Amino acid sequence: YWWCACGRSDSQPFCDGSHRGTGIEPLGFKAEKNGEAWLCRCKQTKTPPYCDGSHKQVED
Repeated sequence: YWWCACGRSDSQPFCDGSHRGTGIEPLGFKAEKNGEAWLCRCKQTKTPPYCDGSHKQVED
């Protein structure tokens, strides 16, 4: 899978190629096991592509 790191993708949290020209590259990752996984959508995580709760600290 490719996790969107730029925030421009219409297919969040997955990359749709919208990063082209930004200098930001998506992060490739492999699902290692079956089950639930929380993928980051705020792009502030310190453990990409997974959510670490950083969105709780992001102010509007």
